[in-house]
Amino acid sequence: MRQSQLFTKTRKEAPKDEVAKNAQLLIRAGFVDKLQAGVYTYLPLGFLVFKKIENIIREEMNKAGGQEILMPSLHPKENWEKTGRWDTMDDLYKVKDSSERENALGATHEEVVVPLAKKFIHSYKDLPFSVYQIQNKFRMELRAKSGILRGREFIMKDFYSFHKDEKDLADFYEKMKGVYKAIFERVGIGEKTYLTFASGGSFSKYSHEFQTATDAGEDIIYVCNKCSIAINKEIKSEQKSCPECGGENFEEKKSIEVGNIFELKTRYSDPFELTYKDEDGSDKPVMMGCYGIGLGRLLGTIVEVYNDENGIIWPEAVAPFKAHILAFYSKDEEKNKRIVAEADRIYESLQSKGVDVFYDDRKDISFGEKLKDADLIGIPEVVIISEKTLEKDSVEVKKRGERQGKLVNIKEYAK
Repeated sequence: MRQSQLFTKTRKEAPKDEVAKNAQLLIRAGFVDKLQAGVYTYLPLGFLVFKKIENIIREEMNKAGGQEILMPSLHPKENWEKTGRWDTMDDLYKVKDSSERENALGATHEEVVVPLAKKFIHSYKDLPFSVYQIQNKFRMELRAKSGILRGREFIMKDFYSFHKDEKDLADFYEKMKGVYKAIFERVGIGEKTYLTFASGGSFSKYSHEFQTATDAGEDIIYVCNKCSIAINKEIKSEQKSCPECGGENFEEKKSIEVGNIFELKTRYSDPFELTYKDEDGSDKPVMMGCYGIGLGRLLGTIVEVYNDENGIIWPEAVAPFKAHILAFYSKDEEKNKRIVAEADRIYESLQSKGVDVFYDDRKDISFGEKLKDADLIGIPEVVIISEKTLEKDSVEVKKRGERQGKLVNIKEYAK
C-alpha cells in the first residue's frame, strides 16, 4: 500500500478522554477511531492487524477440530429465561420491538449454540464435536475506560465443545490449554502470558484464564516461582499453595486477561434438555466446555506490551506490514528521479515476493515527520532511501525499536 493513498492520517495528540495507552497509540497512529466509549471503528491499518490475529486464531481452532459457524446476535428472551440469565446478567443489552417482543443482544452464545446442537445430537455416535465463531458481542459495560480492552461492542472468538462424559471433556479441555498457548506464542506474547487458575463457579472447582503480565493490567495474578502457573486474585485468599505443583512462593504481577476456558459440564445442557442415547439405550446429559478470546482485547494487549515513547512496536506475525519504505526526496530533480525509481523498484520487488509493504511516497511530508510517523505506526522493518544512502549505493534498514540502522547494498536488498 502507498501511504499517499491511505485516507487516514496520524495525529500528534490522542483524544483527551482516552486514558489507556492502547487507545491513545492506536488512535494517534490511525489504527482505530472512537465512536463512543467502548465502541471503536477499525481503520485500514487496524483492520489489517485484526485480520492477522483472526487468521492465527482460526488456524489454531481448525487444527483443534473446531468447525466454524456464524450465529445470530439477536437472541430470543425465552432462551435466556431458560438459563436464568435474563434477570441475573447485569451487563446484558435488552431490546424491545414495536410488537413488544423482547430480545437480547448476544453477550455470549450458550443460549443459542445449545438449542442448535440439540437438533443434531441424538446418540453417542454424534459426539464429540466442537463449533466456534468469530463474531460481535455486546455488553453494557459501565467501566469502558480501558480503550479496546473493555468494549461495549467487541469481536470475540467463542468455541464450544460437546462430549458424552466428563473424561472426554477433561481430555479436550487439557488439549485446549495447549491450543491457547500456541495462539499467544504466535501473536508474540507467549513469554508474558500465564495459565491462571480462577474460580469455576457452580459447575467446576476451577476455570482457567490466560493472563498477560503488563503494568497496564487491571487484574492481579500471583505467579508460582516453581512452575510459572498463576492464580488470580479472587481465589488467592483460599488457595495458599499452587494448585499445579504445590509451591508456596508467588510473585505478584499486574495483568490483562486475554482468554478464558471453562468446563461447563451440564450447566447449559440441562435447561435445554440436551441429551443423547448411550450405547445401552439410556438418555444421558451432554457435557460441554467453552473457550473464549476477545480479538480486540488481544490486539490492545499486544500494544500495551510492545511500545516505547515513540509509538507501537508490532510483533512481525501481527504487524499490518512487514516493511515500511520511507522515500526521502531531494531538491535536486535528477537525484530525486533516482530516489523515486529505486523506491518504486524495491516496493514492487517486495510485493512480487509476497511481502506486505507500506510505502511512504508522500511528497509534502518532511524527513522528520516521516520518521516520527514510522515510529508511531510501528512496522517491524523500516527501509530508508535518500540522497545520502544512494551516494553509497545503499538503503538504510532499521528495525523498529532499535536506534541504529545498517546500510545494505541497494542491489542486494529485495533483489
